[in-house]
Amino acid sequence: MKKPPRVGAWYKSSRSDAAKQCVEVFLGDGAVGVRDSKNRGAELWFSDAAWRSFIDSRVWER
Repeated sequence: MKKPPRVGAWYKSSRSDAAKQCVEVFLGDGAVGVRDSKNRGAELWFSDAAWRSFIDSRVWER
């Protein structure tokens, strides 16, 4: 069983490994942040509703 993501902290995707491009996600109170794990300068922030819409779209499977 996977551990639940930590709320209020950046964490790396479970699908990431050291040799590939990786993303980190921050689950905040009403917002979700995404950034590159190797270049942490830029961050993208989404409302909970926008993030849920993205996840539900499963766009990466197209």
